[in-house]
Amino acid sequence: QVQLVESGGGLVQAGGSLRLSCATSPFTFSNYAMAWFRRAPGKEREFVTAMQTTGSTYYADYVKDRFIISRDNAKNTMYLQMNSLKPEDTAVYYCAAARWPGNMYYQTNRYPYWGQGTQVTVSS
Repeated sequence: QVQLVESGGGLVQAGGSLRLSCATSPFTFSNYAMAWFRRAPGKEREFVTAMQTTGSTYYADYVKDRFIISRDNAKNTMYLQMNSLKPEDTAVYYCAAARWPGNMYYQTNRYPYWGQGTQVTVSS
């Protein structure tokens, strides 16, 4: 059974940084596109960033130039480096995996595998 486990969340002041990790098992990590989504209080889950198996990356406009997605196929782990954090980045962050999300990489229903989420809180 595919398992995704996020870690690295916490409380940080505005302008600070955090690095999230998503450890995966037991599937062929390199064959899967990976993504980060988030859900803020009272809002729907929204797309943050994704990385295809080709290495192509995509970012939502509200995190572009601040967040960086990366993956280490040897460690079966994905990362999200979050810089210049803002209070509006406060949310539960989820990692997700899919074989072929295609051009709909920003849609939650393209991802069959999800982690349990990690809380990120940015204070002003």
